Amino acid sequence: MDIRKVKKLIELLEESGVAEIEIKEGEESVRISRHGAGAVTTYLQAPPALAAAPVAAAAPPPAAAAAPARAAEEAEARAESAVTAPMVGTFYGSPAPGAKAFVEVGTEVKVGQTLCIIEAMKMMNQIESDKAGKVVSVLVKNGDPVEFGQPLFIIE
Repeated sequence: MDIRKVKKLIELLEESGVAEIEIKEGEESVRISRHGAGAVTTYLQAPPALAAAPVAAAAPPPAAAAAPARAAEEAEARAESAVTAPMVGTFYGSPAPGAKAFVEVGTEVKVGQTLCIIEAMKMMNQIESDKAGKVVSVLVKNGDPVEFGQPLFIIE
């Protein structure tokens, strides 16, 4: 696929506000996806005889100054106490619209206690706590889409 076509697709993606686009021409395909604030990543897939190679189309904005070691330790501790989404889907904090939430900030939870529901492919999946403790933070809102591995709760 011609690099000029790829550049034009990137420009169209940036102008339109679309999150992702994939184009196929014969055996070749290109997939352009937005990740975060303005960064665009392009993946070119060649015919089976050639390997696919990621191409960075636009560099992400430069990172801020390095955080102190203490902040890094706190982030690591939070990651260890986070309950993450085991699947992609839609987050629901209560069993039904208008019902009381399974847990809120300050709720003491036990191992195996239901924290939320994630709807995936029209299936309601109860997400249970894998640790006991106090819910310190609920990181997503009711009805938000979640991705695999995305932190949902912080339990300490």
